[in-house]
Amino acid sequence: MLTVCIAPALVSAAMAQEAPAPAISYTVRIDASRQLEKLLEDNLDLVRFQGNAKMTMDQLQRLVKVTPDQAKTLLETEGYYSAKVTAGLDEKNSGNPIVRVTVEPGEATVVGNLDLLLQGYVPFDANSVPLDANDLRTRWALPEGARFRMADWESAKKSLVRQIAQTRFPRAQLADSSATVDPDQHKAALKVVVDSGPEMRFGATRIRGMRRYPQTVVTNLNKIAPGDEYSEAAMQALQQKLQDTGYFASVEVGVDMRGVIGAQIENLDEADEAKDPDVAAPTAVNGPTTLPVVVRVTENKQQNVTAGVGISTNTGARTQLAYDNLNVFGLRMKSNLTYEQKQQIARADFYWPTSPAGYNDSVGGGYTHTDIENEITAVTSVSAKRAWGTPLLEKSVTIEALTEQLSVGNIISSRAKSVPVTFAITKRSLDSLIAPTRGYVVSGQFGGAVLPVLTDEKFVRAYARFINYRPLGKEGTLILRGEAGAVGSKEKIGVPSTVLFRAGGDQSVRGYAYQELGVKLGDATVGARYLATASAEYDWWFKPPYGVAVFVDAGNAADTVKDLKPKYGYGLGARWRSPVGPINVDVAYGQAVKKVRLHFSLGFTF
Repeated sequence: MLTVCIAPALVSAAMAQEAPAPAISYTVRIDASRQLEKLLEDNLDLVRFQGNAKMTMDQLQRLVKVTPDQAKTLLETEGYYSAKVTAGLDEKNSGNPIVRVTVEPGEATVVGNLDLLLQGYVPFDANSVPLDANDLRTRWALPEGARFRMADWESAKKSLVRQIAQTRFPRAQLADSSATVDPDQHKAALKVVVDSGPEMRFGATRIRGMRRYPQTVVTNLNKIAPGDEYSEAAMQALQQKLQDTGYFASVEVGVDMRGVIGAQIENLDEADEAKDPDVAAPTAVNGPTTLPVVVRVTENKQQNVTAGVGISTNTGARTQLAYDNLNVFGLRMKSNLTYEQKQQIARADFYWPTSPAGYNDSVGGGYTHTDIENEITAVTSVSAKRAWGTPLLEKSVTIEALTEQLSVGNIISSRAKSVPVTFAITKRSLDSLIAPTRGYVVSGQFGGAVLPVLTDEKFVRAYARFINYRPLGKEGTLILRGEAGAVGSKEKIGVPSTVLFRAGGDQSVRGYAYQELGVKLGDATVGARYLATASAEYDWWFKPPYGVAVFVDAGNAADTVKDLKPKYGYGLGARWRSPVGPINVDVAYGQAVKKVRLHFSLGFTF
C-alpha cells in the first residue's frame, strides 16, 4: 500500500497559481475634436470592451498597446493619414485605472486629380450621342480640394455608376478604382474605371396582372415606344402616372433582363470553347440590346364604400359617405354624399381612362344646398370637363349647365339659369407637395357665360390665387398669400351666386366667419362682383414637426372697386406637419367685428 502525503503549504501555493486574475473596470478619456472623439468612441476595441466583467489588467495593457495603430486606421477613413496617436494607462487609482488617448490628427488629406476612364460607350447609330465624360467629371461627387473621406469615396463611386446606369447602359459597373495617398503633399490621386456593358433599348411592353379593367388604362399612358433608349426616368414617370389613376393598389414598371443575363452566360461558355482550336469562334452581333418593358399591377377592388365624420370651423360638423366603382361601362365613377351644418352636397362623376394624347375627360352632376350668412342657395348642375398636364402644371376646361334657387330672408327669392365655360390653370413649384417650405403655387380661372343659351344673364369672370413659401432663418418659413377676382355683367340679378365672391374663414381672412365679408343685404351677406385678400404668416418650427405661427390677414368683397376696403384679422397659431399635410389651429381677432375666432384647417388649398 502506497500513501502519498502533500504538504498543505504546497496545496495553497498551487491554488494561488491557478486562481484567475481579478477583473477590473477602467475609464477611457479621448483628447480629440468632438467628431474624431465620437469616431473613436464608436469603434475602438478599448471602448467596446469597457465594462466587460472578465477584463484583466494584462488584457487591458494589451488593448492599450494596440490602440494607437487601431486609431490611426480609423482616422485614415476621415482623411487624416499623418495622425499621431498616443495611449497611456494611469494606474494611480488601482480600483479604476484611466486610459488616456491623445490624438493629433495633423493636416487632412484632400482630393487631388481624378483619372476617369470609360470603357465601352460606343454609339450604335448616327442618332446616338456619345457619353459625355466631361459632364460626368462635373457631376463627380468628390471634387478636387474636398477632404478625402473613405465613406465619401465609396459613395461617389456608387453615385457615378448609378448616374450612368439610369440611361442607355443599365449594366454599367465599376471595373477598377484606386486612391493613391501622398502623405507629404496631403493629396489623394483618384482613379475610376467604369465599364458600360451593352447599350440597351426598350422593346415591346408586356402587361401583367390586368383582369378587371381595360388594358387601355395602361397603353394610353405609356409613352415608351419600342426602340427608345433605355431610361429609368421614363419608367418611373409611367409608374407614377399609373399609380395616380386609382385603378391599382400597386404598380411596378421595369425591364426583363433575363435575355441579357442568358446571353452573358452563353458568351462565357463560347469564350471557353473559343480556347479550343477545334471550335469556331462565335459571330459578334452588332447593335444595342432590346429589353422588353414589363408593367406589373395589382388591381384595386372594383367597388369601394367609405364613410367618415369630421368638423370644420367653416361649415360645421360633417358626415360623409362615398361610393366608387372603377368599371361602370368602362368608366370610373366617383360619388359622394356630404352633410354639413351649413352645406349639403350630393354628386357623381364619371371618368374616361386617360387618352393617348394625355387628356382626362369626365362628366358629372350634382346638387348643392347651402345656408351661409343667411343666404340660402340650392344649385343643380351637370358638367363636362377635360383636364390635362402634370401635378406641376395642370390645365382644364369645364362647361357646366346649372340652375340656382336663391333666397335671402324676405328680401330676395329668385331663380337663375346659366351655362358658363371656364378655363383653369395651376402651376406649382414646391420643394414638397405635402409640406412645402420653399416655392410657390399660382392658379387662375377665366371664363363666363357669354352666349344667350339657357342663360338668364351673360357674364365674364376672372379669378387668381397665389401662395409663396420662403425660408426665413434656420427654422422659419414666411408664407405670403393673395387672391383677387372680378365678375363683369350688365346686371347682377341673374348671375349665379356661385360665381360671385365672398371672403372670410380658414383659407381667407381669419378672424371672420366663413364668407362673412361681402355685400350686406339686411341681415345677410351676399356675393359681390370683386374680391381681394392678402395674408402674411411666419411659421417658426421650434421642434419639428411642431411649430407656432403669427399672421396678419386683410381683404374684402364688394360690388365696386371703390368699396373694396380691407378688413383686418391677426393672431397666433399652432402648427403640426402631420403625415397627411400641415395641420393648423389658429386663434384670430377680427378687427372690424371685434371678435376672436378659432380656425382649424388641414394644409393650404392649392
